[in-house]
Amino acid sequence: MAYWLMKSEPSVFGIDHLAQRQVALWDGVRNYQARNFLRQMQIGDEAFFYHSNCKEPGIVGLMTIARAGYADPTQFDPEHKYYEPKSTIDNPRWTGVDVAFGQKFTHTVTLTELKTIPELADLALVRKGNRLSLMPVSAEQWRIIKALC
Repeated sequence: MAYWLMKSEPSVFGIDHLAQRQVALWDGVRNYQARNFLRQMQIGDEAFFYHSNCKEPGIVGLMTIARAGYADPTQFDPEHKYYEPKSTIDNPRWTGVDVAFGQKFTHTVTLTELKTIPELADLALVRKGNRLSLMPVSAEQWRIIKALC
């Protein structure tokens, strides 16, 4: 099993949206490094749901990978904002995964709080200049962060 942190803006798709749907496609990733991480995700992997670009950025809940990486269908829809004209069914450029709701935390584990924990100094999220929308989390980092929830 692997562990991940996946970011989304709560005004676009937040933990409450996932709680309502229970399972949803995690789509719209248009960064090659993040796409490669999506391609590594397997059913049963666990992920932190992180709210970004909001008043209090931070980890707000848990989810599980319910379907491993597959072609993000939004890339084929000319009417969709994530349309990619260079993608084909035979050679898709972008990947999505299905995530299943796990838990919404009673409080947000804020980015500010995460930055104060020395054992998380290597977590990509807290390193300067890292703007990836999703990233791997080590088993030890996962344990430390879960203890804060």
